[in-house]
Amino acid sequence: VFFHNALPFVGFGFLDNAIMIAAGTQIELSIGVVLGISTMAGKSLFSSSLAGYVEALASRLGLSIPDLTPKQADMWQTRLSAHLGKAIGVTIGCILGMFPLLFFGDEEEKLEEKN
Repeated sequence: VFFHNALPFVGFGFLDNAIMIAAGTQIELSIGVVLGISTMAGKSLFSSSLAGYVEALASRLGLSIPDLTPKQADMWQTRLSAHLGKAIGVTIGCILGMFPLLFFGDEEEKLEEKN
């Protein structure tokens, strides 16, 4: 149950953070200006549509749904495992999604060197 919930959220967290870092300014300047919303709201509109694709990809890759009885699915341990899997999965995904920062140089240092 933990892994079934964690793996799609790793993918979602990765895409969410990578998109925000790489294209956050462009999202704000396009969707944000047209709709009059912030960068975070514009990104959430865009990335929330990706959640379904990430889950579909996970199921295509063989991530099967745990075979639980309705009573097992309603147990507090099962719900706790599912929520912990989602939280830990999105945390790991967001950390991995920071990879675009490796490609950004220190623009402030370049400006100081020119002066």
